[in-house]
Order: sequence, then structure tokens, then C-alpha cells
Amino acid sequence: ANIVFSSSAGVYGTPDVARVTESTATTPESPYGESKLIGEWMLWNERRRAELEGGSFTPVSLRYFNVIGSATGRIRDTSPHNVVPKVLEGLSAGRTPTIFGDDYATPDGTNVRDYVHVQDVALAHVAAAERLENGQPIESVYNLGSGAGSSTREIIEAILKATDSDQAPEVGPRRPGDPASIVADGTLAARDLDWQMRYSIDEMIASAVSAAGERD
Repeated sequence: ANIVFSSSAGVYGTPDVARVTESTATTPESPYGESKLIGEWMLWNERRRAELEGGSFTPVSLRYFNVIGSATGRIRDTSPHNVVPKVLEGLSAGRTPTIFGDDYATPDGTNVRDYVHVQDVALAHVAAAERLENGQPIESVYNLGSGAGSSTREIIEAILKATDSDQAPEVGPRRPGDPASIVADGTLAARDLDWQMRYSIDEMIASAVSAAGERD
């Protein structure tokens, strides 16, 4: 038996390295990140149990960084907790976008995150599943990240531009458990899962705006 597990960059908490690799320490600081790490532990334990009983169980954990955008069909980011859908829904309701903290040790003071397109994430799942099915060598964990970061302010301003909004974001207090910056090294995924950035940030956001318009 094999499984591809949807994990998260949240397992890393606040890393003390400029670029996170799969060997970076896992120290989650949010309940969400902790739940994903527990899920990984359960899979590793099941793999060990299968080995002891002479069987086989191969789990692969894909640690997503910040998934945004929309592709064809149902492949789209619709989580009300994620920044792009949240800002778009707020703008539709006439609310001002909020930046949670602008005093981080980052270029513009707002959180820096590694944004990836939802379709690229979906394609990585297919590649991992095919690799498992074909019995090819595969790592236990892969980071799905771009290797570059964009700040919260940059993302919100890009959304405002894409929606022709003249709103200006307001600044609120920091949220507990939010690291200043987290950016991934996706070298292993690029090697094994054809992982690559097929879209720019502006294209990712444009796809999300277009999908939101279709739903409206």
C-alpha cells in the first residue's frame, strides 16, 4: 500500500534558516502545523509496523507552502483562511484588507511567504503517485515551494491591482504563531516530481480573481 499525504510548511514553525529544506527541524507553532506533523508521524509509524510484519507501506509527505490561484475545473484555492480568497471575499463585502503586523524583520515589515500555484501542487501529487505505483525511488518528504518569497503587503497590493480596487490595506496586530519569513528549497521535488513554477505571482492572483468572478 502507498499514500501521498498533503502536509504543510506549518510543520517547520519559525525556521532559523533562509531557505527551508526537508531536513530543517520541525517545530510547529500553530495547531494546524502540529496536526500535520502528527499525521506524518502516524504514517511513519504505520510504515514501521508494516516492515516489522513483513509487509510494505510507503507514505510520501508533500509539504505545501502557500497555495494560491485557480486552474481548470475544481482545482482552486477556496479556503476562507487563506490570504487570497479571504481578501477577495472581504473586498466583495466592502471590507478593508488587513495586514497582521508590519514590524517583522523583513524588507517591508510584513510576513514573507512562499506562494505556489494550486495546479503545480496538483501535478506534483500525480507525479508522486505515479512514482509510487511504478516502484521508483522516492523520498519520504518533499517541500513544494518556489525558493522565493513575497510579502503580505505585496500580495494584497497585487490583489487590489488585479481587482481595480482603490482600497488601501490597514495594519492590525500580529497573529500568534505567525513566523516572519518562511521560504522553501524545492530541489528534491524538482528532481523527482517535475516540480516547477509555471506561473508568476501576478498570474496566480489573476487566476484566483477570475475564478472568484465565475463563482459570483
